[in-house]
Amino acid sequence: MKVLVAGATGAMGTELVPRLVEVGHEVFAMVRGEAGKAKAAQWGAVPVVADALDRAQVEAAVRQAAPDVVINQLTAIGHIDTRHFERSFAPTDRLRTEGNDNLLAAARAAGVRRFIAQSNGAFTYERTGGPVKTESDPLDRAPVAPMASMIAAVRHLEKAVLDATWTEGIVLRYGAFYGPGTSMAPGSEQLEMIRKRRFPVVGDGGGVWSFVHVADAAEATVAAVEKGGRGVYNIVDDDPAPVAEWLPELAAMLGARKPMRVPRFVGRLAAGEAGVVLMTELRGASNAKAKRVLGWKPAHPSWREGLKVA
Repeated sequence: MKVLVAGATGAMGTELVPRLVEVGHEVFAMVRGEAGKAKAAQWGAVPVVADALDRAQVEAAVRQAAPDVVINQLTAIGHIDTRHFERSFAPTDRLRTEGNDNLLAAARAAGVRRFIAQSNGAFTYERTGGPVKTESDPLDRAPVAPMASMIAAVRHLEKAVLDATWTEGIVLRYGAFYGPGTSMAPGSEQLEMIRKRRFPVVGDGGGVWSFVHVADAAEATVAAVEKGGRGVYNIVDDDPAPVAEWLPELAAMLGARKPMRVPRFVGRLAAGEAGVVLMTELRGASNAKAKRVLGWKPAHPSWREGLKVA
């Protein structure tokens, strides 16, 4: 099939584009400039240049590729400052709303038959009920203020894709990425903070995280291209775990001392309201549907083994 990947040079695109080429798809990589064109060509993809926020450029790129499938992997997530969570996610929020709408409009005009979009299953589920959520569970309907714009952008993207009756809309809710090119890559700032004991457990550390190795997420996306049906899929590993469990274990992997524990009010001062939510109130996600429908199994079934070789 002919597949266009928007966000082709991000952490996910870097894993995804070569895999799509390897299994025989004709891949078009939507990039913004010369550096991206060189990477795409190196992977065996055809570069098409467009700024995702410029509708005319996006329409021209999709028209040039004439793809069967469009994959939206557009993000702009750099360092996340939990004290200013909304500021950290603002560029990505715009890509998930305006950028995704531009891609959908271009895809409709080109008669694209399958549209796949990256969503977030790590930080977005409602913070009530059981510790592990399925795709039928709602996104957070009453998010704390610093996280409201991020969750609203995710909700906008998902509704737009799933309501597009002219195509087969697929939403992939990825867990917290680790592995090459991610915020939890070897030597990353986040791992260094844990190593230096600057990443404490806040409160009871009861927030449940679902991780996924970025390579496993790419494999699931290839499966969605080839086998997916309309709907939402959690793309996470088999081992959701509370912060109080995974953070000390990761510190031990890094040869660091056990993380400090601080009360919620101290955590709020240091990491803001969003930081406290991430540490104490998150819910994890189940990957049962993705395994059943996509025939996908993560090569790294648990962060416990995956992070050792990430």
